[in-house]
Amino acid sequence: MDVATTTAENAGEMVKDELAEKCQKLFQAFLEEFQTGDGEVKYVREAEELIRPERNTLLVSFTDLEGFNQELATTIQEEYYRVYPFLCRAVRNFARDHGNVPLNKEFYVALEDLPTRHKIRELSSMRIGSLVRISGQVVRTHPVHPELVSGTFLCMDCQGLIKDVPQQFKYSPPTICRNPVCNNRMRFHLDTHKSKFIDFQKVRIQETQAELPRGSIPRSLEVVLRAEAVETAQAGDRCDFTGTLIVVPDVSQLRTPGVRAETSTRVAGGPQGYDSEGVRGLKALGVRELSYRLAFLACNVAPTNPRFGGKELREEEQTAESIKSQMTEKEWEKVFEMSQDKNLYHNLCTSLFPTIHGNDEVKRGILLMLFGGVPKTTMEGTSLRGDINVCIVGDPSTAKSQFLKHVEEFSPRAVYTSGKASTAAGLTAAVVRDEESNEFVIEAGALMLADNGVCCIDEFDKMDLKDQVAIHEAMEQQTISITKAGVKATLNARTSILAAANPVGGRYDRSKSLKQNVNLTAPIMSRFDLFFILVDDCNEVTDYAIARRIVDLHSRIEESVDRLYTLDEIRRYLLFARQFKPKISSESEEFIVEQYKRLRQRDSSGGVSKSAWRITVRQLESMIRLSEGMARMHCCDEVQPKHVKEAFRLLNKSIIRVETPDINLEQEDEMEEEEEEEQQQDGNAVPNGVNGVNGHVNGVNGHVNGINGHTNGEPGGQPKPSLRLSFTEYRRISNLLVLHLRRAEEAEEEEELRKSAVVNWYLKEIESEIDSEEDLVNKKGLIEKVLHRLVHYDHILIELSQAGLKGSEPASTEEEAVLVVNPNYILED
Repeated sequence: MDVATTTAENAGEMVKDELAEKCQKLFQAFLEEFQTGDGEVKYVREAEELIRPERNTLLVSFTDLEGFNQELATTIQEEYYRVYPFLCRAVRNFARDHGNVPLNKEFYVALEDLPTRHKIRELSSMRIGSLVRISGQVVRTHPVHPELVSGTFLCMDCQGLIKDVPQQFKYSPPTICRNPVCNNRMRFHLDTHKSKFIDFQKVRIQETQAELPRGSIPRSLEVVLRAEAVETAQAGDRCDFTGTLIVVPDVSQLRTPGVRAETSTRVAGGPQGYDSEGVRGLKALGVRELSYRLAFLACNVAPTNPRFGGKELREEEQTAESIKSQMTEKEWEKVFEMSQDKNLYHNLCTSLFPTIHGNDEVKRGILLMLFGGVPKTTMEGTSLRGDINVCIVGDPSTAKSQFLKHVEEFSPRAVYTSGKASTAAGLTAAVVRDEESNEFVIEAGALMLADNGVCCIDEFDKMDLKDQVAIHEAMEQQTISITKAGVKATLNARTSILAAANPVGGRYDRSKSLKQNVNLTAPIMSRFDLFFILVDDCNEVTDYAIARRIVDLHSRIEESVDRLYTLDEIRRYLLFARQFKPKISSESEEFIVEQYKRLRQRDSSGGVSKSAWRITVRQLESMIRLSEGMARMHCCDEVQPKHVKEAFRLLNKSIIRVETPDINLEQEDEMEEEEEEEQQQDGNAVPNGVNGVNGHVNGVNGHVNGINGHTNGEPGGQPKPSLRLSFTEYRRISNLLVLHLRRAEEAEEEEELRKSAVVNWYLKEIESEIDSEEDLVNKKGLIEKVLHRLVHYDHILIELSQAGLKGSEPASTEEEAVLVVNPNYILED
């Protein structure tokens, strides 16, 4: 049989594929005749472009094909893999007719605008060979390699050249030498100079989150890109791939231990003439196990949603004019109308988060994060980030995760991940070994996938410390550097981070500063531009409003959502507004510097500062970024003082600690009184609640003024005023006492440690503030109460009697008690 085919080949009688040749003629006619609306032949100008050495692919719209010849379009769609080489020949002839093209240059065709789009899950062996369009998110890209398309082989026996041997996804030498005299079937040498190569890249795509059926793991598929389609898809892009399903041998099966798989077409060894004869069954197919896998051969890659941040979001390429040209007249009018809205700030907040009640500051911060500041590059090439990072700290059930979910659904490039379930490599990038080529490739992590978007990290405080460290570089320098397994790379991660964290004890402790409430390191905290603290307070009015809102939402889901702008309108506006690059005006510059000085002074003004964390230059940059975001939102070309004012207000909101309540120094007495009152009420059966409330209010008014120390006298006949002290004053006195006691302990002056001695020392320290005898009595009472509270409530001091711990022995007289500082107590900043 072999001899017959070789003679037929020599005679030049190839088997003809009539259908494909007919397609070639029709396609060429389409290219030469198809006209646009104004009578110009559409594809001539594009064919003239193909003369340039770097171009070799003609982009053809499938809708044009359908309009020109429905039958041709149907044939191409159903028999795509069969007719594709003939379509490429038609393009080659068309290009040669319209320009001076080198004879040996290959041309390819790429089809776009296919009407239907399939999910990865819908691809089955039914669709092999037909033209389909699939969409997915790129998760891994491989380096570009040359691929052998048609090989020219040299016969080692008779030195004859065998030209144009087509290659099918694996290296396939000719079955027999074409010289009728020579009978060589084994020894061929590839002549690389005369063979044709093409760029080849493999990309892995995965189903997007929205397409997943419940309870399923996302499927992935290998996509093969050739010619001009290589390097068009980067990790993290959501793209549409047009092409066909193909079947390739599963090469990773060959490496499975224990399976004797064969790749060569025939087995070496044995008497040569005898062994190479006859059909050898399935060995010739490559793998003995019949496991093949589906891959996708793509001819065209396009962003899934080019108008809102598909690949077109790369800011270098886009201008406001190009965005305007992508919109319809009506859409553009809406964008213009939004930019003129006087109440835009508030309206955007309510339209973005319609189901979340209150929390206006957080909504504003997240809105500014979506607009972002302006990234800049200095003359030396150092880049200054423009992305704003936001952290939300709060009690359970304060809608933290809800904010993150809203942003993830709204933003075109957003990745949602949970802190405990993600590792450092999963957040940044992992270096993995490819199953087939056995080389190391980089697989993108969450921060890389969210490049030019938002990365939402929930449960941020539950992350391991070593995984948190991986985010440092990405949050400030906006790059990820990898040096692993021989791969050295610096990857872009220009992403805003929106993190949600719980406080240390589960609930926010108002008496402590932010740093003690959150389990985060200082470097990470300084990298966040805004910190929002959500405290779950009991307040009758807000509780009623929230309950009404939630019940309303559950009972009438559609009608209860009150949006002024739809999400698509906000997306369009966002994309348009992000093209503005506002400059800072001179008066704004002075204003920013002034506010920064104020913040720094407040931070350094000793004692117990109200600031939650240290003000650094990063907070100054945060203020600049936030004011640029404000200017962008109003579509302004320069940052005005009103924008800076709002930015400063937001920053201030997040820097100041949640106000700590006053310290009530007569808690025990009050509790006893309350118990007595309750017993009285039970006896009288007449609730005396109203008077109780009034008495309490008077009690609050009659608090001790922490600085001057005058107790406000109350008229008799009313409940005695409770002795209250502001938290900062209480903290100041306790720090003073602790330092004094520690000093006395180190000097081993036991007399100084007695309770009476400590009281006298304190009164001597503040003698300049005491004016009268009444003052002295009040101050003495106050310091004794403070000491009592430090011992019994805060456990900062320990009271020792002569024989050991107080209470273990029959207590001796009160004066003999010695006070020492609890050895575990750490003095705060």
